[in-house]
Amino acid sequence: MKIGVYPGSFDPVTNGHLDIIERASKIFDKLIVAVLVNPNKTPVFDIEERVELLKETTEHLPNVEVKAFKGLLIDFMKQENAKVIVKGLRAVSDFEYEFQMALLNKKLEPSIETIFMMTNSKYSYLSSSMVKEVARFGGCIEDLVPEKIAKKVMKKLNKKYAETEENK
Repeated sequence: MKIGVYPGSFDPVTNGHLDIIERASKIFDKLIVAVLVNPNKTPVFDIEERVELLKETTEHLPNVEVKAFKGLLIDFMKQENAKVIVKGLRAVSDFEYEFQMALLNKKLEPSIETIFMMTNSKYSYLSSSMVKEVARFGGCIEDLVPEKIAKKVMKKLNKKYAETEENK
């Protein structure tokens, strides 16, 4: 069984993420969307919320599983018997960082490969940070995140930014 892992923080999941998930799911027998607990980031959505949003977003893809992990991606890969990391690239600026990570992962575990998938050009500008910024100022995010979760995401982001403003 060919198992791929698409790791990320997904805070929140965007249409760009979903594009990569849908395309990668056609390549692998099983694709695991691995939601990272990153101690260097303070997410808006906690790990349980991010996993739930991704499960809702990918429920139409029977070979996609969503799991949270912390620690080294390589250790998670071994635990899941996966051999391929899937990384989405929006622009050349993404490549340098992802290339370094791929080389580091290869150093840590030579049997694991990384494949890069270019995002659909209509999502090349899109990032979770941009979604949060648009929502913060009351902009429409409906074309930026999967339709079935857009209201939940906007509600959470509006609440989070309202609390931030109150605490200033």
